[in-house]
Amino acid sequence: MSLSPWNPPSLSRREGLLLALGLLLTGAAVLGPSVPAPSWGGAPFADGHAWRALPNAMDVLSNLPFAVLGFWGLRWLHWLDRAHEQMQDAAPLPQALTSPPVNALDCAWMFFAGLILTALGSIFYHLQPDDLRLAADRAGMAVAFAGLVGFAVCERVSARAGWPAAWFTLAGGLLAAAICHRTGNVLPWALVQFGGMVLVLGLALARPVSGAIGLRLGWVVFFYALAKMFELGDQAIYEVTRHMLSGHSLKHLAAALAALPVLYALQAMGRRTLRHNPHAAPLAA
Repeated sequence: MSLSPWNPPSLSRREGLLLALGLLLTGAAVLGPSVPAPSWGGAPFADGHAWRALPNAMDVLSNLPFAVLGFWGLRWLHWLDRAHEQMQDAAPLPQALTSPPVNALDCAWMFFAGLILTALGSIFYHLQPDDLRLAADRAGMAVAFAGLVGFAVCERVSARAGWPAAWFTLAGGLLAAAICHRTGNVLPWALVQFGGMVLVLGLALARPVSGAIGLRLGWVVFFYALAKMFELGDQAIYEVTRHMLSGHSLKHLAAALAALPVLYALQAMGRRTLRHNPHAAPLAA
């Protein structure tokens, strides 16, 4: 009896490019020079005003939209799971209708849970900014960012590549945050953050794969770019608004809005589910 050799699954062109980018970023993080974190030379953010006993009030409170959208997204995902279970228990339907895009939805779970962790980590940091709290802030961001990258890969590369891409990004983000805290080398974190967004931008220009949910990546990139602009204009915006609102607080709000395209895609998927299973409607109420 002869044993046939194991043949690893072949990669599509997009999967090959994704793997090459991951290896390139990993190599740059490992072999690149140590880049010291920027020195703020004073207060790290423009608005340091307290509200009663709450220090840095606006930079703290502006993180609440992350938590609100995170819980909203998790609620929708829970409803979608129950709706698909009802579809499978109801009258037989075509396989394409009863089988949800599991990998994409798993990445969405990671993304929305990450938004809640981002809110908690950023609030923890802005209450009393220091290096340890900054690492906690970045750890929460890494979870949300990993879920977003995985979801985008499911939509534009392949469903099977999305979940590994999410975990690769998560591991890289957590490790990069730890390295920056331990050594002061910010290069790995910069590669995770900006390399990941370059990937999302490239995927936004690619055609969705068959079975994609319909995530509008262009809007995700827009809100991220808007958030970075607010961050860079922190002090200038604070002066223009006569110390009412800083660019950093607006950065939090703009970054939270990047969750809206993900929510919209899930809601569109929910409407398609309702057309085939009207009895799931009460669950969305």
